[in-house]
Amino acid sequence: MIAPHDRALADIARSAGSPADGAAATVRAALAAIRGNATGPEDLHAFLATAGPDAVARAAALDARTHDREPPGPLAGVPVAIKDNICTLDMPTTCGSRILESYRSPYEATVVRRLHRAGAIIVGKTNMDEFAMGSSTENSAFGPVRNPHDRKRVPGGSSGGSAAAVAARLVPAALGSDTGGSVRQPAALCGVVGIKPTWGRVSRYGLVAFGSSLDQIGTFGRTVADAALLLATIAGPDPYDATCSDLPVPDLTAAAHADPAGLVLGLPREYFGDGLDPDVRARCDDAVRRLRAQGVVFREVSLPHTPYAIPAYYVIAPAEASSNLARFDGVRYGLRAPDASTAREVYDRSRSIGFGAEVKRRIMLGTFALSAGYHDQFYGRAQRVRGRIRRDFRQLFDNGIDALFTPTTPAPAFRLGEKTGDPLKMYLSDVYTVTANLAGVPAASVPIGFVRGLPVGGQIMADHWREDVVVRAAAALERAFVS
Repeated sequence: MIAPHDRALADIARSAGSPADGAAATVRAALAAIRGNATGPEDLHAFLATAGPDAVARAAALDARTHDREPPGPLAGVPVAIKDNICTLDMPTTCGSRILESYRSPYEATVVRRLHRAGAIIVGKTNMDEFAMGSSTENSAFGPVRNPHDRKRVPGGSSGGSAAAVAARLVPAALGSDTGGSVRQPAALCGVVGIKPTWGRVSRYGLVAFGSSLDQIGTFGRTVADAALLLATIAGPDPYDATCSDLPVPDLTAAAHADPAGLVLGLPREYFGDGLDPDVRARCDDAVRRLRAQGVVFREVSLPHTPYAIPAYYVIAPAEASSNLARFDGVRYGLRAPDASTAREVYDRSRSIGFGAEVKRRIMLGTFALSAGYHDQFYGRAQRVRGRIRRDFRQLFDNGIDALFTPTTPAPAFRLGEKTGDPLKMYLSDVYTVTANLAGVPAASVPIGFVRGLPVGGQIMADHWREDVVVRAAAALERAFVS
């Protein structure tokens, strides 16, 4: 059963209050589709929790207000799914981990409050790699998510549940988090649009931390305009997050309809070399030809420190994770080992039982990188590499390049279990996306066709705070393949 969510988000909002396809009817259809998928043989396992009757009641109340000509909000009645590391009051927040299996947050994230204020209805929490650590959504303690295009393949990660839910038309839009590509990579593998904003553009208050200097909440939609509208709704300053910028948010709706002629896009040679599937390269070459036909100018450029991005990321991110995840100790909240008799046993046994293998691996890597005698050798050096990667981007954007175009992933979706035994091979799935997180720049993935029957994406990256440029170029790329 598939919910009727082929309309744009703005069209769904405009229908609020109408008897046939108003907010309540739309939300009921979404919940029915989610539950029908979960009980059928083709279960994607995209959701870990779904909203109860209160969601339909909120939608019905919104219909009533709209009928009485009260302003409905830009997302009135739009069913939205959110990744299960974003805190809500009415559903558990598990982070895909046994250690938080029954945890309910006493507060809700800023992005959740903003969705409510805009009239959106949150219909469920999506499955994810445990604590957002993974590239395939196979690391969830509650089982893997499957790709809607091929149930034997991964949807990407760590926001694979959100990407799969949008791709399968269970919901029209969703939120995820992106630490090293975890919105863009699953968007590419599932054939939907994913946008990661500039670090600091969207509040992280209520997002369970993995790597604080890298994490950013991002958006999924079937179209660039939908993902941009969702981003515009949640972006902006927040007094609860001191790292959230107070710079004005550009008009992303207008950017989605702007003429791309005159845009100068760089083609970084480091992203088109060894390791890129030849068929993905062909789709990228086709995308360049189509964009040129719209008046976009391309230049070959270089980001020389790109080869060091994966090593730097897998020092910095685990180091921050080892610090952030220290709070899950079996004392304050979450799982507590029942047979522990001393404080040391509480810590050791609770974390041993509650954390999965990948989380333990990254905590140990991060703790080692921060340990006495190794801090500067590993963490300090990785931060210096990060500074050079950021400088590479700065030099291009200061010298006439509006944005960059690259593949989002080196290959289409791989089979479930194919890379779980080789962490390094799994980590390389993010080779084209981690640089945007290390530099803190905004980026998006847009579908650019199929390779061997599976979707692949093209990536747009722009300067800090220029989400409007990302959306303008991404929308042009989308139109190139739709028209």
